[in-house]
Amino acid sequence: MDLYEAIRERRSVRAYQERPVEDEKLRRVLEAGRLSPSARNRQERKFVVVRDARRRAAVAEAAGQPWLAQAPVILAVVGTTPEAVMHCGVPTDPVDCAIAMDHMTLAAVAEGLGTCWIGHFDQDACRRALGVPDGAKIIELLPMGYPAEQPPARPRKPIEEIVCPEAFR
Repeated sequence: MDLYEAIRERRSVRAYQERPVEDEKLRRVLEAGRLSPSARNRQERKFVVVRDARRRAAVAEAAGQPWLAQAPVILAVVGTTPEAVMHCGVPTDPVDCAIAMDHMTLAAVAEGLGTCWIGHFDQDACRRALGVPDGAKIIELLPMGYPAEQPPARPRKPIEEIVCPEAFR
């Protein structure tokens, strides 16, 4: 699958088959995240991989989203330097973690897996469930597995509505 096909085929999957994700596929997905760029190449992020059914259930409960427990893998993408800010005034952790997540999401599609970006969760409860220390923050959760559904593509605005030639308009 080429990159553009993976981009077109990516969906937010919220139902997963009861089928484990093979170690080599998971490793390739994690490698895609590892290779993603970061501010000043600091690579200040961690990927917590949750495969154990009890811990997945604990994360799902902490997140207030019971369906997460059915995913055979939940990744928690954690920023470890919440005080770091780029010269432009934007915090680095959310940007660096989002880039890594996007790489992993597209790699998962190429592996035949589904994912869903989850930003609706209780930060403190999920940090406790995953042992994330003070001073670090879970930026997103990413359930992953073989899709039990194939959601249709969601509508997107036309390119003319989002591209601003030469200056913001």
